Amino acid sequence: MTKIDKINSIVNELKESFNNNTFVKISLANYKGSEPDLKKLFTKKIRIKDEEKLSFTYRYKTRDIVKNYSFNEGLEIIANYLQTGFNAATLFTIKADFIYENFNDKKFVFRQSKASITKLPSLEHDRKKERKITVSDDKKYLYLLDITDANGKVLAKSQNKYKQLNHYIEILSSMLSNLKTDSGLKIVDMGSGKGYLTFALYDYLTNQLKLKADITGVEFRPELVELCNKIAIESGYSNLNFVEGEIQNFAIEKTHIIIALHACDTATDDAIAKGINTNAQLIVTAPCCQHQIRKQMEQTNAENLLSPIIKHGIFLERQAELLTDGIRALVLEYFGYKTKVVEFIADAHTHKNVMIIAEKSNQKVDKVNILKQINKLKTEFGISFFELEKMLK
Repeated sequence: MTKIDKINSIVNELKESFNNNTFVKISLANYKGSEPDLKKLFTKKIRIKDEEKLSFTYRYKTRDIVKNYSFNEGLEIIANYLQTGFNAATLFTIKADFIYENFNDKKFVFRQSKASITKLPSLEHDRKKERKITVSDDKKYLYLLDITDANGKVLAKSQNKYKQLNHYIEILSSMLSNLKTDSGLKIVDMGSGKGYLTFALYDYLTNQLKLKADITGVEFRPELVELCNKIAIESGYSNLNFVEGEIQNFAIEKTHIIIALHACDTATDDAIAKGINTNAQLIVTAPCCQHQIRKQMEQTNAENLLSPIIKHGIFLERQAELLTDGIRALVLEYFGYKTKVVEFIADAHTHKNVMIIAEKSNQKVDKVNILKQINKLKTEFGISFFELEKMLK
């Protein structure tokens, strides 16, 4: 048999495996063609939007490129590559393995061996991620917030919002699991807006973790308070309530969790202070509009290592944000909280923001050293006072 005969043999077996649904994958190697840095080619079957295709992974010296083709297109590409570049191929089917090799254009081998894979793999293009917030037709809040249709299917326009809800719960999930109490969790969400994240949190705590939770959403816009309370009632969420108010003036009694996402400027400090003063077990904030520190930095114009950089307004803004949230994290540590700062995508139409998560800890705190760190930062950047310190006296 000639080289063409042996190539046709493996191509025919490939075509046959498509037709009888025994195809697993095919790998091409020993590339001697003209395409720079191409090393190998891996092909498998996938399903995208209920349509089966072939996924090609082109392995180059420093990168991989993935492309998807129909069966006929893929078959033609593989046949061409075997004639013009690749000198080895292994076809895996659940019935048998087929091997083609070209040795220096003098010796050509095509052989069959026992199947090394006897079960067809999943055709999912991406492994389905386990969602913390699941969708179904009985989750009315998702429908009323225009995230799903009446049948519980996520709307195309709301895919980003649905991912945001799950990202939010994913970040908090491990800490929420540790907050079990006999009397139930008391939670205040300050600046709850339209309630997307507030509803998701209530859903996760009550339906996934099976915890008793009493959540109050605080929002200064009366029309949103009315809307959210209506959705809560229609969803059967009896312990989820929304009230009209502002963070600065809202009185909080004993609570386990305080949340303030995108509370502007010092409103974030108000929320943190209320959390510390009520000894909350978890304080979650996603700050924005950190103007207080920037104004002081502009007024004092303190000389420091970063002066040549922060003379540019955009860098000054970023440094002010970094200092503001960094000092907030240190203040929380001073009061016995274990803090971490993560990136949180607030909305599809806003920039990425940081989220400060503070969990009450029993670990010993070196308050003297933390105060030294805070004061050194303030001196270095010409900051005379920090609002959160003032609130906490």
